[in-house]
Amino acid sequence: MEMPKYDAIFMVGPQGSGKGTQGKVLAEKLGYFYWEMGEILREEAKKSTPFGKKVKALIDAGHLLEDDELYRILNTELPEVIKHKRILFDGVPRRVGQGVYLIHYLNQNGYTKFGTIVIDVPKKESIARLLERAHHEFRTDDTPEKIAYRLDLYESETKPVIKFLQGIGDLHTIDGVGSIEEISKRINQALGI
Repeated sequence: MEMPKYDAIFMVGPQGSGKGTQGKVLAEKLGYFYWEMGEILREEAKKSTPFGKKVKALIDAGHLLEDDELYRILNTELPEVIKHKRILFDGVPRRVGQGVYLIHYLNQNGYTKFGTIVIDVPKKESIARLLERAHHEFRTDDTPEKIAYRLDLYESETKPVIKFLQGIGDLHTIDGVGSIEEISKRINQALGI
């Protein structure tokens, strides 16, 4: 397998698209550090600090963090992570402003080659998968109302990020319907690995 051509990869898709599963598989295959924003936020929410409580309240309500709250987490966590060099980001950026901030930060630390993978699934499929996950994992943010809200947010807030990311690197749109293996194969083909 040839060396990956990207300093950072962004995994984008609606909730329930399988981006977390595919992100982990790809990061492991390529030897990238896997940055899972949702997991970082859930860890932060467990802390009994004022900020941790605020993050928990936002997660429980199914809301996204405000940009400066997200920057606070990036500024705390990223300095350690960039020592690993290549990173696969899952769950960030979710707004264009976050993308601008993150790319600027990465550029300052020598990251210049970016790739984005968009896992595309129909809304109906996302909802079915998330309800299934809620049944098995009991996540407070997986109620039908919160799922619908988050999918609407993806349409209004995150889809414009895809256009922004396309402007700073390669963009690969992947059909996200099928087995984990089939989707992994599509990603590998798109990346030429």
